[in-house]
Amino acid sequence: MRRLVTNGGLRVRRWAVFLRGLLPAMLVACACGATAHAADRTLTYFPAGPIYEYRWKVLELALDHVRRAEGVAIDLRPFDEKVTQNRGVSLLQSGEIDVIALGTNDERESRMLPIKIDISRGIVGYRVFLISASDQDRIARMDDEAFRTELTFGLNSQWADLPVMRANGYTVLTSTDYESLFGMLAAHRFDALPRGIGEAAVELAARQDAYPQLTIEKTRALFFPYPIYFWVNRKDAQLAGQIERGLRAALADGSLRKLFVTYHASMIESLGRSRRRVIRLDNPLLPPESAEIDTKWWWR
Repeated sequence: MRRLVTNGGLRVRRWAVFLRGLLPAMLVACACGATAHAADRTLTYFPAGPIYEYRWKVLELALDHVRRAEGVAIDLRPFDEKVTQNRGVSLLQSGEIDVIALGTNDERESRMLPIKIDISRGIVGYRVFLISASDQDRIARMDDEAFRTELTFGLNSQWADLPVMRANGYTVLTSTDYESLFGMLAAHRFDALPRGIGEAAVELAARQDAYPQLTIEKTRALFFPYPIYFWVNRKDAQLAGQIERGLRAALADGSLRKLFVTYHASMIESLGRSRRRVIRLDNPLLPPESAEIDTKWWWR
Protein backbone atom coordinates (compact mmCIF):
# COMPACT_ATOMS: atom_id res chain seq x y z
CA MET A 1 0.00 0.00 0.00
CA ARG A 2 2.79 2.40 0.87
CA ARG A 3 4.50 1.56 -2.47
CA LEU A 4 1.30 2.38 -4.41
CA VAL A 5 1.02 5.73 -2.70
CA THR A 6 4.68 6.41 -3.43
CA ASN A 7 4.28 5.55 -7.09
CA GLY A 8 1.19 7.73 -7.25
CA GLY A 9 3.09 10.64 -5.68
CA LEU A 10 5.90 10.15 -8.19
CA ARG A 11 3.44 10.26 -11.07
CA VAL A 12 1.95 13.49 -9.70
CA ARG A 13 5.38 15.05 -9.34
CA ARG A 14 6.29 14.04 -12.91
CA TRP A 15 3.08 15.62 -14.23
CA ALA A 16 3.82 18.80 -12.28
CA VAL A 17 7.31 19.04 -13.81
CA PHE A 18 5.88 18.37 -17.28
CA LEU A 19 3.23 21.07 -16.90
CA ARG A 20 5.75 23.59 -15.57
CA GLY A 21 7.80 23.10 -18.72
CA LEU A 22 4.77 23.10 -21.01
CA LEU A 23 3.20 26.31 -19.70
CA PRO A 24 5.93 28.77 -20.85
CA ALA A 25 5.93 27.16 -24.29
CA MET A 26 2.15 27.54 -24.51
CA LEU A 27 2.40 31.20 -23.47
CA VAL A 28 5.05 31.90 -26.10
CA ALA A 29 2.94 30.17 -28.74
CA CYS A 30 -0.12 32.17 -27.75
CA ALA A 31 1.84 35.40 -27.79
CA CYS A 32 3.22 34.66 -31.23
CA GLY A 33 -0.21 33.75 -32.50
CA ALA A 34 -1.68 36.94 -31.06
CA THR A 35 1.03 39.00 -32.77
CA ALA A 36 0.53 37.25 -36.07
CA HIS A 37 -3.20 37.82 -36.04
CA ALA A 38 -3.32 41.26 -34.38
CA ALA A 39 -4.19 42.95 -37.69
CA ASP A 40 -6.31 41.55 -40.49
CA ARG A 41 -4.59 43.97 -42.86
CA THR A 42 -1.84 46.63 -42.80
CA LEU A 43 -2.29 49.66 -45.04
CA THR A 44 0.57 51.66 -46.49
CA TYR A 45 -0.35 55.35 -46.65
CA PHE A 46 0.86 58.46 -48.49
CA PRO A 47 1.82 61.27 -48.03
CA ALA A 48 3.62 61.07 -44.68
CA GLY A 49 5.19 63.76 -42.51
CA PRO A 50 4.29 66.21 -39.73
CA ILE A 51 2.00 68.44 -41.81
CA TYR A 52 -0.11 65.39 -42.73
CA GLU A 53 -0.40 63.91 -39.24
CA TYR A 54 -4.02 64.98 -38.76
CA ARG A 55 -5.13 63.15 -41.91
CA TRP A 56 -3.79 59.83 -40.66
CA LYS A 57 -5.17 60.34 -37.18
CA VAL A 58 -8.56 60.69 -38.87
CA LEU A 59 -8.03 57.39 -40.66
CA GLU A 60 -6.96 55.72 -37.40
CA LEU A 61 -10.16 57.00 -35.80
CA ALA A 62 -12.30 55.71 -38.65
CA LEU A 63 -10.63 52.29 -38.62
CA ASP A 64 -11.04 52.07 -34.84
CA HIS A 65 -14.79 52.47 -35.36
CA VAL A 66 -14.64 49.69 -37.97
CA ARG A 67 -12.77 47.43 -35.55
CA ARG A 68 -15.32 47.96 -32.78
CA ALA A 69 -18.36 47.61 -35.04
CA GLU A 70 -17.20 44.87 -37.39
CA GLY A 71 -14.30 43.15 -35.63
CA VAL A 72 -11.88 44.01 -38.44
CA ALA A 73 -8.45 45.20 -37.27
CA ILE A 74 -6.47 47.30 -39.76
CA ASP A 75 -3.02 48.76 -39.03
CA LEU A 76 -1.29 51.68 -40.77
CA ARG A 77 2.29 52.30 -41.85
CA PRO A 78 3.73 55.22 -43.84
CA PHE A 79 5.19 54.92 -47.32
CA ASP A 80 8.74 55.95 -46.53
CA GLU A 81 10.12 56.78 -49.96
CA LYS A 82 10.20 60.42 -51.05
CA VAL A 83 8.05 60.60 -54.18
CA THR A 84 5.88 63.19 -55.92
CA GLN A 85 2.11 63.20 -55.60
CA ASN A 86 1.72 61.96 -59.17
CA ARG A 87 4.12 59.11 -58.47
CA GLY A 88 2.19 58.32 -55.30
CA VAL A 89 -1.00 58.02 -57.33
CA SER A 90 0.73 55.65 -59.74
CA LEU A 91 2.00 53.54 -56.84
CA LEU A 92 -1.51 53.33 -55.44
CA GLN A 93 -2.75 52.10 -58.80
CA SER A 94 -0.03 49.43 -58.87
CA GLY A 95 -0.78 48.31 -55.30
CA GLU A 96 2.40 49.50 -53.56
CA ILE A 97 0.41 52.14 -51.66
CA ASP A 98 -3.03 51.34 -50.23
CA VAL A 99 -4.50 54.71 -49.26
CA ILE A 100 -3.79 58.34 -50.13
CA ALA A 101 -5.13 61.56 -48.56
CA LEU A 102 -5.13 64.42 -51.08
CA GLY A 103 -7.37 67.02 -52.66
CA THR A 104 -9.67 66.18 -55.54
CA ASN A 105 -9.84 66.91 -59.23
CA ASP A 106 -11.22 65.15 -62.31
CA GLU A 107 -7.93 63.48 -63.19
CA ARG A 108 -7.53 61.96 -59.72
CA GLU A 109 -11.13 60.78 -59.69
CA SER A 110 -10.50 58.96 -62.97
CA ARG A 111 -7.48 57.12 -61.55
CA MET A 112 -8.47 56.36 -57.94
CA LEU A 113 -11.57 55.62 -55.88
CA PRO A 114 -12.40 58.52 -53.51
CA ILE A 115 -14.24 58.32 -50.21
CA LYS A 116 -16.12 61.60 -50.66
CA ILE A 117 -16.13 62.90 -47.11
CA ASP A 118 -14.05 66.06 -46.73
CA ILE A 119 -11.83 65.28 -43.75
CA SER A 120 -10.39 68.82 -43.72
CA ARG A 121 -13.81 70.55 -43.54
CA GLY A 122 -12.51 73.05 -46.08
CA ILE A 123 -9.65 74.35 -43.95
CA VAL A 124 -6.98 73.34 -46.49
CA GLY A 125 -8.58 75.73 -49.00
CA TYR A 126 -7.80 78.65 -46.68
CA ARG A 127 -4.31 79.80 -47.67
CA VAL A 128 -1.95 82.27 -46.07
CA PHE A 129 1.44 83.27 -47.47
CA LEU A 130 5.05 82.85 -46.54
CA ILE A 131 7.01 85.95 -47.62
CA SER A 132 10.26 87.76 -46.95
CA ALA A 133 9.70 89.98 -43.93
CA SER A 134 11.11 92.94 -45.88
CA ASP A 135 8.13 92.71 -48.28
CA GLN A 136 5.41 92.97 -45.62
CA ASP A 137 4.79 96.73 -45.85
CA ARG A 138 4.75 96.68 -49.65
CA ILE A 139 2.22 93.86 -49.77
CA ALA A 140 0.06 95.40 -47.04
CA ARG A 141 -0.39 98.56 -49.15
CA MET A 142 -1.65 96.65 -52.21
CA ASP A 143 -5.29 96.41 -53.20
CA ASP A 144 -6.63 93.05 -54.36
CA GLU A 145 -5.95 93.75 -58.02
CA ALA A 146 -2.33 94.71 -57.38
CA PHE A 147 -1.95 91.69 -55.11
CA ARG A 148 -3.07 89.46 -57.98
CA THR A 149 -1.21 91.11 -60.85
CA GLU A 150 1.99 92.50 -59.33
CA LEU A 151 3.16 89.52 -57.30
CA THR A 152 4.60 86.20 -58.39
CA PHE A 153 3.63 83.15 -56.33
CA GLY A 154 5.60 79.94 -55.89
CA LEU A 155 4.05 76.47 -55.95
CA ASN A 156 5.04 72.87 -56.46
CA SER A 157 4.23 71.91 -60.04
CA GLN A 158 2.12 68.96 -58.87
CA TRP A 159 0.05 70.69 -56.19
CA ALA A 160 -3.63 70.82 -57.03
CA ASP A 161 -3.91 74.53 -56.16
CA LEU A 162 -1.57 75.46 -59.05
CA PRO A 163 -4.27 75.37 -61.75
CA VAL A 164 -6.71 77.07 -59.36
CA MET A 165 -4.45 80.09 -58.93
CA ARG A 166 -3.59 80.28 -62.61
CA ALA A 167 -7.26 80.05 -63.58
CA ASN A 168 -7.94 83.03 -61.30
CA GLY A 169 -5.27 85.18 -62.94
CA TYR A 170 -2.29 84.76 -60.59
CA THR A 171 1.26 84.47 -61.92
CA VAL A 172 2.91 81.33 -60.58
CA LEU A 173 6.50 80.08 -60.69
CA THR A 174 6.82 76.33 -60.12
CA SER A 175 9.32 73.79 -58.88
CA THR A 176 9.07 70.01 -58.77
CA ASP A 177 10.99 70.01 -55.47
CA TYR A 178 9.03 71.06 -52.38
CA GLU A 179 12.06 71.94 -50.29
CA SER A 180 13.60 74.18 -52.94
CA LEU A 181 10.57 76.51 -52.78
CA PHE A 182 11.75 77.94 -49.46
CA GLY A 183 15.19 78.75 -50.82
CA MET A 184 13.67 80.29 -53.94
CA LEU A 185 11.43 82.49 -51.79
CA ALA A 186 14.34 83.58 -49.61
CA ALA A 187 16.30 84.45 -52.78
CA HIS A 188 13.35 86.55 -54.09
CA ARG A 189 12.78 84.28 -57.08
CA PHE A 190 9.10 84.84 -56.31
CA ASP A 191 7.20 86.98 -53.79
CA ALA A 192 4.89 84.68 -51.84
CA LEU A 193 4.42 80.98 -51.11
CA PRO A 194 0.76 80.06 -50.46
CA ARG A 195 0.38 77.45 -47.71
CA GLY A 196 -2.45 75.98 -45.73
CA ILE A 197 -3.08 77.77 -42.46
CA GLY A 198 -2.06 74.59 -40.64
CA GLU A 199 1.08 74.18 -42.72
CA ALA A 200 2.62 77.67 -42.77
CA ALA A 201 3.62 77.95 -39.11
CA VAL A 202 4.92 74.35 -38.94
CA GLU A 203 7.01 74.76 -42.08
CA LEU A 204 8.34 78.15 -41.01
CA ALA A 205 9.36 76.89 -37.57
CA ALA A 206 11.19 73.92 -39.11
CA ARG A 207 13.25 76.24 -41.34
CA GLN A 208 13.73 79.24 -39.07
CA ASP A 209 17.49 78.69 -38.75
CA ALA A 210 17.98 78.20 -42.49
CA TYR A 211 15.73 81.08 -43.58
CA PRO A 212 15.36 83.59 -40.73
CA GLN A 213 14.20 86.28 -43.18
CA LEU A 214 10.93 84.46 -43.93
CA THR A 215 7.67 85.20 -42.13
CA ILE A 216 3.90 84.76 -42.49
CA GLU A 217 2.18 87.63 -44.31
CA LYS A 218 -0.31 89.44 -42.02
CA THR A 219 -2.99 91.04 -44.22
CA ARG A 220 -4.22 88.58 -46.86
CA ALA A 221 -5.63 85.09 -47.27
CA LEU A 222 -7.12 83.11 -50.13
CA PHE A 223 -10.03 80.73 -49.87
CA PHE A 224 -11.25 78.27 -52.50
CA PRO A 225 -13.27 75.06 -52.22
CA TYR A 226 -10.76 72.26 -51.86
CA PRO A 227 -11.92 69.07 -50.12
CA ILE A 228 -9.43 66.47 -48.90
CA TYR A 229 -10.50 62.86 -49.45
CA PHE A 230 -9.08 59.44 -48.71
CA TRP A 231 -8.40 57.54 -51.94
CA VAL A 232 -7.94 53.82 -52.57
CA ASN A 233 -7.39 51.61 -55.59
CA ARG A 234 -10.46 51.50 -57.82
CA LYS A 235 -10.58 47.71 -57.37
CA ASP A 236 -10.64 47.96 -53.56
CA ALA A 237 -14.30 48.80 -52.99
CA GLN A 238 -14.27 46.76 -49.76
CA LEU A 239 -11.65 49.04 -48.19
CA ALA A 240 -13.45 52.14 -49.46
CA GLY A 241 -16.63 50.91 -47.78
CA GLN A 242 -14.85 50.24 -44.50
CA ILE A 243 -13.28 53.71 -44.46
CA GLU A 244 -16.57 55.39 -45.32
CA ARG A 245 -18.47 53.52 -42.62
CA GLY A 246 -15.80 54.42 -40.08
CA LEU A 247 -15.84 58.10 -41.05
CA ARG A 248 -19.63 58.30 -40.88
CA ALA A 249 -19.60 56.67 -37.45
CA ALA A 250 -16.99 59.19 -36.26
CA LEU A 251 -19.11 62.04 -37.62
CA ALA A 252 -22.22 60.67 -35.92
CA ASP A 253 -20.70 60.32 -32.44
CA GLY A 254 -18.81 63.63 -32.57
CA SER A 255 -15.34 62.08 -32.30
CA LEU A 256 -14.24 63.37 -35.70
CA ARG A 257 -15.18 66.94 -34.80
CA LYS A 258 -13.36 66.60 -31.48
CA LEU A 259 -10.23 65.40 -33.27
CA PHE A 260 -10.49 68.22 -35.80
CA VAL A 261 -10.75 70.87 -33.09
CA THR A 262 -7.87 69.31 -31.13
CA TYR A 263 -5.55 69.55 -34.11
CA HIS A 264 -6.75 72.94 -35.34
CA ALA A 265 -7.49 74.80 -32.10
CA SER A 266 -4.61 77.25 -32.46
CA MET A 267 -5.54 77.93 -36.10
CA ILE A 268 -9.17 78.53 -35.20
CA GLU A 269 -8.09 80.89 -32.43
CA SER A 270 -5.76 82.69 -34.82
CA LEU A 271 -8.56 83.06 -37.36
CA GLY A 272 -10.77 84.57 -34.70
CA ARG A 273 -8.18 87.28 -34.06
CA SER A 274 -7.25 87.74 -37.71
CA ARG A 275 -7.96 90.90 -39.62
CA ARG A 276 -6.96 89.44 -42.94
CA ARG A 277 -8.79 90.31 -46.12
CA VAL A 278 -9.94 86.99 -47.58
CA ILE A 279 -9.93 86.74 -51.37
CA ARG A 280 -12.28 84.06 -52.62
CA LEU A 281 -11.31 82.08 -55.71
CA ASP A 282 -13.24 79.77 -57.98
CA ASN A 283 -11.98 76.22 -58.30
CA PRO A 284 -12.68 75.27 -61.93
CA LEU A 285 -11.15 71.81 -61.46
CA LEU A 286 -13.58 70.77 -58.73
CA PRO A 287 -15.72 67.93 -60.13
CA PRO A 288 -19.26 69.27 -60.70
CA GLU A 289 -20.96 66.75 -58.40
CA SER A 290 -18.78 67.71 -55.42
CA ALA A 291 -20.66 68.60 -52.25
CA GLU A 292 -20.64 72.11 -50.83
CA ILE A 293 -17.74 72.81 -48.51
CA ASP A 294 -18.89 72.93 -44.88
CA THR A 295 -16.66 75.26 -42.84
CA LYS A 296 -18.84 75.76 -39.78
CA TRP A 297 -16.47 73.82 -37.51
CA TRP A 298 -13.87 76.56 -37.89
CA TRP A 299 -15.12 79.53 -39.95
CA ARG A 300 -18.55 81.00 -40.68
